[in-house]
Amino acid sequence: MKKIITVIVLLVTLFQSSTATAQDLLKSTDLSTLKVDYLSDSDISKIKAQLQSNNVTIDQARPMALAKGMPASEFAKLKERLAMPTSKKEVVKPYDKDGNESNDQEQEYGRAQEKIINNKVKDSINSLIYGSQLFDNPTLNFEPNLKLATPVNYILGPGDELQISVYGVQEFNASTPVTIEGKISIQYVGEIVVSGMTIESATQKIKAAISRVYSTVPSGQSQVSVSLSRIRTIKVTIIGGKQPGNYSISSLATVYNALFLAGGPGKNGSYRNIELIRNNKVYRTVDIYDFLVKGDQSSNIGLKDNDVIRIPAYTQRVTVEGEVKRPGIFEIKKGESFSDLLLFASGFNDFAYTAAVNVLQKTGKEFRVLDIKDSDFNTYQPLSGDVFKVTKILNRFENRIKIDGAVFRPNTYSFYEGMRVSDLIAKADGLKEDAYSNRARIIRLKSDLTTEIVNVDLAKALQGDLESDLTLRREDKVTVYSVLDFVEKFKITIDGEVKDPDVYDYHEGLTLNDLLIQAGGLTGSASKRVEVARMIVSEEIDDANPNKVQLFNLEIDAAHNEQLKNFALQPFDVVNVRKMAFYEKPEMVTISGAVNYAGKYVLATKKDRVYDVVQRAGGLTSLANVAGVKIKRPIKVKEIEEIESVDLNLGVLKKEKLPVAVRDSISNRVKDSIQNSSFKKMNEVVKYATIPVDWKSIVKNPNNNTNVILFPGDEIEVAAFNEGVKVTGNVLLTSEIPYEKGRGFGYYLSSVGGVDAKGWKKKAYIIYPNGKAAVAHSFLFFKSYPKVTPGSQIIVPEKPVTKKMTTGEVVSIGSVIASLALLIVTAFK
Repeated sequence: MKKIITVIVLLVTLFQSSTATAQDLLKSTDLSTLKVDYLSDSDISKIKAQLQSNNVTIDQARPMALAKGMPASEFAKLKERLAMPTSKKEVVKPYDKDGNESNDQEQEYGRAQEKIINNKVKDSINSLIYGSQLFDNPTLNFEPNLKLATPVNYILGPGDELQISVYGVQEFNASTPVTIEGKISIQYVGEIVVSGMTIESATQKIKAAISRVYSTVPSGQSQVSVSLSRIRTIKVTIIGGKQPGNYSISSLATVYNALFLAGGPGKNGSYRNIELIRNNKVYRTVDIYDFLVKGDQSSNIGLKDNDVIRIPAYTQRVTVEGEVKRPGIFEIKKGESFSDLLLFASGFNDFAYTAAVNVLQKTGKEFRVLDIKDSDFNTYQPLSGDVFKVTKILNRFENRIKIDGAVFRPNTYSFYEGMRVSDLIAKADGLKEDAYSNRARIIRLKSDLTTEIVNVDLAKALQGDLESDLTLRREDKVTVYSVLDFVEKFKITIDGEVKDPDVYDYHEGLTLNDLLIQAGGLTGSASKRVEVARMIVSEEIDDANPNKVQLFNLEIDAAHNEQLKNFALQPFDVVNVRKMAFYEKPEMVTISGAVNYAGKYVLATKKDRVYDVVQRAGGLTSLANVAGVKIKRPIKVKEIEEIESVDLNLGVLKKEKLPVAVRDSISNRVKDSIQNSSFKKMNEVVKYATIPVDWKSIVKNPNNNTNVILFPGDEIEVAAFNEGVKVTGNVLLTSEIPYEKGRGFGYYLSSVGGVDAKGWKKKAYIIYPNGKAAVAHSFLFFKSYPKVTPGSQIIVPEKPVTKKMTTGEVVSIGSVIASLALLIVTAFK
């Protein structure tokens, strides 16, 4: 009950405020006509303060307000207004449409401004017009910076909002807008007219009015602060822009800001004679080129309400093409010269021909061409429609001369009239030691641009003989030969038992000892025998001598990389250092599986066999499968290539029986099928050959043929006993079936569901534990399958894919058969 009485008292106090504004709006207890939109921020601040002082929330006051006749929609507005910030202390950061916290600068600093959004449209048609890029760039704008202090000359008007604070002994804080009548209302102070006053003058006037109410202000015990918390929006009109119309912009906005919003001048708009009209008079003429060329913003002045920006049509435009830094379309004022236009285009680039500029002009009837020399750049005044074409400099040199070859500084040098060969050589720091002084060459460019060769006696030219010391011309290319150019580069070859066998350069005086050291010395397997082969050189052919080379057999001390007699070599000799007759490093084999001591074993003799190594490994264990001993022998890459290159001999394809095209077609298809499934698999997967071993027979007779001689790298595998039989390949279920004595091939295939659609049952085969394979055999209508043993593996291959013969091939075969039949009939007549 106490809380209800408190709410009633609060509402009576709230709606019968002693302030003039509150009394005017809410002098009656009937709230049915209340419009929240008409309440000022000051009224909202008072209501909020009273709710806080009585410790009542707006939701608790809702029943009483509705009982007084206040519409629910108006109460919702009131609740929303109370939730909004009304002073600097209550600034709440806004949230964007996605619910993310906004970083607007005006909210951060407590100064608000209506957000102006303008979608920029890239103007591709007028992109060449100089200055258009200033207004097409979405990241560039001229919005006023609300972080800056309020200008002291800022003129207040309706829509602005002032933040007034009294701090010190007495305190007061309120945000009050400038009303339509140009007044602000301060509690206990009253209304003050501030419209049309600068912020500085208004501050002094407000302080004086507050001093009359707050006694501590005149004494200095309290201070008064006045700041601009919200900036009003003004209306300006833009004519002649890409997006002409009326715009609502900040009262701090400038001319460039408004032009940016309008997208800049239109298609035919001027960039240099933009008029700012204020009070029906041209207040300022704006030339955007001042900003673009000089960075001068003196004409970028602030706008006022109802200003008009008029963009007239351009008077003169010209085009600059070619070798300038900024080609494009430029607007020219009366009295400006080509030098001014060149300044707008940022000048010539590095490859421009600057002696003259070509101009394409338009007369009343036709075109005409004019050349402007560099001396006339400051006086020539462009005409509207002129097209200036700046060309490239010529790809030629006016004073170039070149020297290369056996000089210390071969390069390109500057030419001058009267230059001679000796002068150019002196510029190149003289001849090198290997220079060929009997002759030098000049490649000269003739007047018709063809070339000729002029020879120079270089020795006489350098001795001062003027006839030999020829006068040079522009673009001459002088070549000084080197004696090394005429010397054949001799080589020498060394091979055999040296560390770096290779072909080396031959030098005069090279000996066998020198070459051996250059080749890194001898290897440990080198013998004392060295053979040197030397080519036979003769002016005449000696038919009686069958030898192609001359051989020298030498002996060296292999331990010291030296020969007994130092042998001098000659160009193109071939040196071979022989290997020792017997020099083999220990080589090993590997044994793994069910043996007592698995691992690697060195081949002790040249004829070590399987039985020998197994015995050295401690023999087979009790778990070994005596039928599962095999040898895996690595296959060399060369052997795989030889197998793949074998030409399959298909006996059914006889050259005399079928045409070549038909025979080759059938042969290729069969070869592709077999090679793709066999050779490719062997090349990619199988890198070794399997040799089955009959261990039982070897134990009985070590001379059994399966007791083979081992090679280095061989791997002996002894499988552990396994009672299962694996069935793989093209079967319905790949599995391992327990071995049953007496069961045959078909039993195990049936146990996995049989073969699938691609299975080739008649070509099924079995691989025994020792690596031996067996296939099914057929005789007449009887088919016998190999015996199945424990640990074996049954494999069902895939049927080969064969292509059907084409109609042409069938016709060709039919023709051959008909021809053969005709021959047979003819033979028996």
